[in-house]
Amino acid sequence: FVWRKQLLSALSVKSGFILLVLRAVRAPTAPGVAADVNPSLTYLSVLVNIQDIISENCVVIFSKTTCFYCEKAKKLFEHMNVNYTAVELDLNENGNQIQDVLEQMTGGRTVPRVFVNGAFVGGATDTQRLHEEGKLLPLIHQCQLKGKS
Repeated sequence: FVWRKQLLSALSVKSGFILLVLRAVRAPTAPGVAADVNPSLTYLSVLVNIQDIISENCVVIFSKTTCFYCEKAKKLFEHMNVNYTAVELDLNENGNQIQDVLEQMTGGRTVPRVFVNGAFVGGATDTQRLHEEGKLLPLIHQCQLKGKS
């Protein structure tokens, strides 16, 4: 099978802000593209929407399509057969705003920014290390038991 990113419906609609993201699923087609969001968002609306995405999904990767380490993080979850939600910052009009808020939340501006079970776990190297230490899959399973995707 080839991995394909499937467009999700709007995850959150608050203050006129609709964020569409992509989820990786097994499919026999090529990758899709992300939709963009409304311009001129407030810090609070961006923060609320990021928190909604993180709380509603087991694995969230804030990413850029041209980033080697982002691709590395995605491939890790794909090899584990774990669905993830990817927010492609370079395909969103508000990608810089989202990245600014993520910097405040996580202490870093680089991508990927990987969240598992509602918690920030780091970038690609940190996520790979958790997997090698046998700590990543238990976090994912905890989340799946809660009924999240």
